[in-house]
Amino acid sequence: QVQLVESGGGSVQAGGSLRLSCAASRAAYIRFRMAWFRQAPGKEREGVAAIGSEDSTRYADSVKGRFTISRDNAALYLEINSLKPEDTAMYYCAAGLIYSYATLDRNDYEYWGQGTQVTVSS
Repeated sequence: QVQLVESGGGSVQAGGSLRLSCAASRAAYIRFRMAWFRQAPGKEREGVAAIGSEDSTRYADSVKGRFTISRDNAALYLEINSLKPEDTAMYYCAAGLIYSYATLDRNDYEYWGQGTQVTVSS
């Protein structure tokens, strides 16, 4: 069983930055396909950034140039810059152990964290 724990969320003003982290129950899981999703109230969960086991990345059009996904041996990260009020959401990290390529399809991920809240005020 893979356990994921997110951290780093908070309340910031528009234009600010945050760095989200996701730790896994075993560090080795970080090397699998990983992704960040977000869900705003009343909306479906959407993928914003993914990284494949071979380190290819994929981003949603709405966050390109502002979000950066990365990882090291300890954790998965999401650097968020130029925050906008519409970025307000619960952010989740996810792990997919079956395939290797980066994807923003939530159905491709088997394990999920509990989420960390990001709130952006104008």
